Amino acid sequence: MKTITIEGQLRTELGKGATRQLRSQDKVPGVIYGGAKEINFSAPAMAFKSLVYTPDFQFAEMKLNGDTFRCILKDLQFDKVTDKLIHVDLLELVEDKKVIASIPLKFVGSPVGVKDGGKLHIKMKALKVKTYPKYLRENITVNIDSLELNGNVRVEDVQVEHYEIMNSPRIPVASVTLTRELKQEEAATTVGTTATPAAGAAPAAGAATPAATPAKK
Repeated sequence: MKTITIEGQLRTELGKGATRQLRSQDKVPGVIYGGAKEINFSAPAMAFKSLVYTPDFQFAEMKLNGDTFRCILKDLQFDKVTDKLIHVDLLELVEDKKVIASIPLKFVGSPVGVKDGGKLHIKMKALKVKTYPKYLRENITVNIDSLELNGNVRVEDVQVEHYEIMNSPRIPVASVTLTRELKQEEAATTVGTTATPAAGAAPAAGAATPAATPAKK
């Protein structure tokens, strides 16, 4: 799996004033959790570009004052006005300690339902999993070849060895639905096949009975 290396510095001064000064220098403050202790650091904003602005799941190798920390992204904060990155939370990977991470889903195959005229809808782009660091991967592959019209692939259908999936099992991750054209065709077929009473057939229950014609004298 791809690793992004970022070089920064340990933070010795904390507080709003020190944070504002860092940001004025185009640096981003951050914290590393999960290890023996919390580590406060800062690094150039540009160094996070390849790690933050991508849908890929990647490792972050933080080099701080001669020490190296292997991490994954935990949380991000952006300025509400400028949309600039203003804070980063990282989770340090410890080999014998399970972590929770969001792993992207990779859908492969051609659904049967799409071949029959339906439309594929991707409901979820990632799953939250709990596992050991050595089992972390770039994505989770989901085969949707057998997905039929009006069918769903749910969280419970995604089975990955060594992964405890944290999402609710009944949530759909992908589905194939009727297109507007198919709905119109089905409606037309239904109308066309509606039975019409044959001539001379007995009136339906509850229907009025025609008045008898008087006999000729």
